[in-house]
Amino acid sequence: MISGDQAANNYNQSVTSTVDAGPRYIAGRTQFFKVTVFGINIGLFSGCEGLGADVAIEKREEGGTNGYVFHLPGRVTYPNIKLTRVVNSHSQNIAMLFAAMNDPGVRRTATITATQPSGPDLATWTLNDVVLVKWQGPSFSLDSAKAATESLELAHHGFGQS
Repeated sequence: MISGDQAANNYNQSVTSTVDAGPRYIAGRTQFFKVTVFGINIGLFSGCEGLGADVAIEKREEGGTNGYVFHLPGRVTYPNIKLTRVVNSHSQNIAMLFAAMNDPGVRRTATITATQPSGPDLATWTLNDVVLVKWQGPSFSLDSAKAATESLELAHHGFGQS
């Protein structure tokens, strides 16, 4: 079994860039997401879904202005974020997360950093008031050759500063 860094290096050596926009351009091709929750490093994830925000829009039609509808911003909601990966040595840290939820002294933030094996990190998002929603551990079976995977679902109340 090879490490995540070795797999990323092997992949990068086999893939060439399809877009060359000059030396200042950094392709948005990520391979991993570095994740820290409640100050605990829980390692690299290969999948990240739900990173976003939705604004409820209220439409108002003003009398006498028949050709225009006002769109007023309302409440902002944030979907849950689902992180997935193959089970690795950082998987045991997830149990520490659930224990930390009961500690009132733990800061309730998380950071997700889109990273690539070579070069700078692409982007970092800080999540405020994080709540662990669900952890789905691996299923082990001798009948399947699939890698054991796990997923972690987080709810949050918006983005902060990195």
